[in-house]
Amino acid sequence: MKRLIIYTDGGARGNPGPAGLGVQVTDTDGHVLLEHSRYLGETTNNQAEYWAVIDALDRAKELGGEELELRLDSELVVRQLNRQYRVKDPDLAQLFLKVWNRLVDFRRVVFVHIRREKNREADRLVNEAIDRHK
Repeated sequence: MKRLIIYTDGGARGNPGPAGLGVQVTDTDGHVLLEHSRYLGETTNNQAEYWAVIDALDRAKELGGEELELRLDSELVVRQLNRQYRVKDPDLAQLFLKVWNRLVDFRRVVFVHIRREKNREADRLVNEAIDRHK
């Protein structure tokens, strides 16, 4: 069974503002399998965080992942995806559904909140995506 650890981050300079996402996929030994970043245009921080999760799930499927642990520094998004918080914002609700619909492709998916300093590589990818666009 292929188990992947995935670090995701999304961010906007301003809220809303120019935004990007970053995804780093590793195996259980910490070897980097993939790094991905993308410019999102003008969006909010929370929307960028959700897009990062969506992209991460798409990349994990391409890599043949079956069990995933997604690590995010957005406590709000983690709690919403773990169904501890309701998603009240209509734009976030649409993104939540995009995530939820992708979960059927995997045997098990866990969303874990981590401190920002533990998510430096995904954050670096976010900033690279935004900087490339400028």
